[in-house]
Amino acid sequence: MKMTVELFDSIINTSQDCVFWKDEHRRFLGVNQAFLDFYGFESADVLIGKTDEDMGWHSDPEPFKQDELRVLAGRSTYKVQGKCMIRGEERDIIASKHPLYDGDRIVGLVGSFIDVTDVLRHGDGANDRQIVYTIDKLRKYSFFDKLLDEISLDEMLDPLTGVLSRSYVMRFVQSLIDEQRPFTFSMLDLDNFKYFNDSFGHSAGDKVLMTVAGGLAEYTDGYGIVGRFGGDEILLIDMHNTAAADKRSFFERLYSDSGVLRTSIEFENGSSYITATSGAASYPADADNFDDLFGLVDKMLYLGKSRGRNCYSIYDPVEHKDIEITKLANHGIYSTMSKLRRDVENTAGFSEKLKVVMPFLSEVLQVQDMYYVKDDGRMKAVADKAFAAEAGDIANIMDGDLFSEGTLESVERKAPAFYASLKGNGFESVMVAGIRKKERIYGYLVCAVPRSHRIWQENECAVMYYLAGLLAEAD
Repeated sequence: MKMTVELFDSIINTSQDCVFWKDEHRRFLGVNQAFLDFYGFESADVLIGKTDEDMGWHSDPEPFKQDELRVLAGRSTYKVQGKCMIRGEERDIIASKHPLYDGDRIVGLVGSFIDVTDVLRHGDGANDRQIVYTIDKLRKYSFFDKLLDEISLDEMLDPLTGVLSRSYVMRFVQSLIDEQRPFTFSMLDLDNFKYFNDSFGHSAGDKVLMTVAGGLAEYTDGYGIVGRFGGDEILLIDMHNTAAADKRSFFERLYSDSGVLRTSIEFENGSSYITATSGAASYPADADNFDDLFGLVDKMLYLGKSRGRNCYSIYDPVEHKDIEITKLANHGIYSTMSKLRRDVENTAGFSEKLKVVMPFLSEVLQVQDMYYVKDDGRMKAVADKAFAAEAGDIANIMDGDLFSEGTLESVERKAPAFYASLKGNGFESVMVAGIRKKERIYGYLVCAVPRSHRIWQENECAVMYYLAGLLAEAD
């Protein structure tokens, strides 16, 4: 069968994809019926001889112009995601374009696109995903600019969070190193993520991931890229804050007033407070290759976890050079309890027992001091300063033999005198273990730290509970 103009028109006009072709100056030569229907045009006369810019279809036309100039230089594109304005509404499209040749000379281009707005917003699991990065945002970086000519944006993004997938964010990091471009590399681990899934369902866990990832991308818009490493770990590449003071300021703002972390998220069946632990290091100041850089980031993340989570750790060669992850990995719960028992049993006198275990507890719990409150109301510090507290007031917050809180909210409500003592000494988070003999609690062990929202982990609570039991047995 010979291809005729009539046959060609019949083929493209039965296609459900919007098809168009342009000259070497990117001016429209023709479109198919699906294209006319999509834009609501009665005929192609309204756009023949015009460019996309003439039609006003893009809020930022430059990325689309550069995209077509590459095609006119001989490079095809396939399934590239973008946006266009249709009757005042921005729509999501996926487009492919190919050069048109007359012999060896490129005389124009042909392209097609489909509208995926409804799929992304309403169907095919769209309620379970989000799109954070668009083609125009990523084309600002040379690595993605080249890559987007070869693969679709969808392929680069994590299907749930909408930020970059692990593979592409890691490749981006390597590209920055290859270009010798300074940047700060961070990994954030959401604290107690399993709790969200177990308490509110997996949809709540998904919402937490989406909210934090999207918030980080917005917080770093213009100078940073966010990717999902896997599970509840998120990667952040910051190409602006590489000096020590700038990095500290960046994380201070992130943790204090960005609205991304240390904030509450509402679920259908409740709400929860969201925190994360971060580790960061910079190229080339801290490491000049990918493996060493990632190792430092991992080490800093582990350091933050060992300090009670809900904090950030920035690599400092003077302070952190000799830290080993094996030493950071808090002793297993069995070895911790075994050492506590040996120290308590081999030391005479209640105060001496507390003093001998304090250095070890400081390492395990990352606290500077511990306090003991007797049932007669007297309180003493094990290692440093003491402050007044009433055992009777502390009893008001105890539901069993152990209490922990990162905000002091219930302490303020139930034990105002104890709260005043804690706040007066600069403390924001507390863990208390009752020393019990049979049915009577005759004293309390108190761990208090100045950092707000300290997350007391299950193993840390177990250590305090166990120590209180040992002291009760030994007294």
